[in-house]
Amino acid sequence: MSSLKQPNLNSVTSINADGSHYFIHPADVKGVWTTARKLVAWVLIMIYLALPWIPIQGHPAVFLDVETRNFHLFGFHFMPQDFWMMFFAVTGLGFTLFFVTALLGRVWCGWACPYTVFLDHIYRRIERWIEGDATARRKLDQAPWTAGKLIKRVFKHALYALIAALIAHAFLAYFVSLERLYSFMHAGPMEHFTAFGVVLFLTCVLWFCFGYFREQFCIIMCPYGRLQSALSDDETITIGYDEKRGEPRGTAGKVEGACVDCRRCVNVCPTGIDIRNGLQLECIGCAACIDACDDIMVKLKRPKGLVRYDSQAGFAGRKRRLLRPRIYAYSVLGVLGLVALVLVGMMKFSSFTATISRVSGTGYTVDAGSVSNIYLLRVKNKRNDTATLSIRLGPDCPAGYRIREGNESFTIPAEGETTRTCVIIAPLGAYTGPSKITLELHSQAGGLELKKGTRFLGPNPNAVKPTSN
Repeated sequence: MSSLKQPNLNSVTSINADGSHYFIHPADVKGVWTTARKLVAWVLIMIYLALPWIPIQGHPAVFLDVETRNFHLFGFHFMPQDFWMMFFAVTGLGFTLFFVTALLGRVWCGWACPYTVFLDHIYRRIERWIEGDATARRKLDQAPWTAGKLIKRVFKHALYALIAALIAHAFLAYFVSLERLYSFMHAGPMEHFTAFGVVLFLTCVLWFCFGYFREQFCIIMCPYGRLQSALSDDETITIGYDEKRGEPRGTAGKVEGACVDCRRCVNVCPTGIDIRNGLQLECIGCAACIDACDDIMVKLKRPKGLVRYDSQAGFAGRKRRLLRPRIYAYSVLGVLGLVALVLVGMMKFSSFTATISRVSGTGYTVDAGSVSNIYLLRVKNKRNDTATLSIRLGPDCPAGYRIREGNESFTIPAEGETTRTCVIIAPLGAYTGPSKITLELHSQAGGLELKKGTRFLGPNPNAVKPTSN
């Protein structure tokens, strides 16, 4: 088998005719876009590693405590009861992604996807450091197994496994916090078997994907590349080859085309495509081919941009239209989802959650002058400080209804939970039969925090009469 494979439009470069994996070794490249991608990648990696360390209101900036079902996001405390807000969040973010894709193609894949970030900027850097440039790596693949080759491969995969373990531990920190993760690491694996199993599983998966599967994950498993064809059109900004300027390609000075067929754009492609064949599923929009081609053009003293970011309409010489119906549609839908999240969240989201239930075995109690209902009110404080709440009857309650003295106020510790007995009393003179009532929870400052509706039960009002003095 040849060490270099010719890309074509009939098959995926990274898969051989017999179905085996053809390992792609992209050459290194320097340029404006490559430098920008590195900066973006390292900023994203730092954010990923730093979020569990940044305290906001006593918790990490992002802390998804699945065990206690408390979720902390940048100072906001959510519980499973608040997950209805995910509909608006996913809707807004989903259409925002549609908007970005329709406008800029797979810019997410090439610049911000965690898989690409870790693969291109950590794992491939390790490989280049240990095994050399693309030519040296291909020669090593073809070479027989020797002690030197074995040492390089073992050392490389040991670092791969170590980095995979670090990524997995950082991921677990989002769910157990750094403090608990540190204590887990000092205990035996069997003491925290679930956490240990998660880290072990993620480490193995990451090591396999980054060490072996590589670009095939983007091509075979990720659905986003297939969605791209439905979300983009001829006006979408993608990476392409200016065929009008480049063809006919050939040796400089012998043909009119600007492309000298140096294959530099092919050699640097992390998915092994030839961008000159047009926009393809495998292209992740990393812009490596742009920097590679621009470098050759500079050396030949020709204008840059033979391979560039542009729309298919632009490459065809037509006027570009960035703003078009699908852009407006995705923008409106994305903004509506995010605005609904903010507005509905502001109206419905509360720092407290409460459930109200009737005391088991007692529907109501009737004495000489009143009807009483006993409720259990369970309140959860989602704030990081102690809260004092008071219970009041809502304005929909009939006149004369009241809460028994001593039941009106209580204190809940920070992120604590309490259960209170609340007795509602209705004088027989005001009681007109079973009805809906509302309990309101007010904070110490007097602000309304939460409303909970329930039913006030009692006997047939015609069967009881109030006693008169």
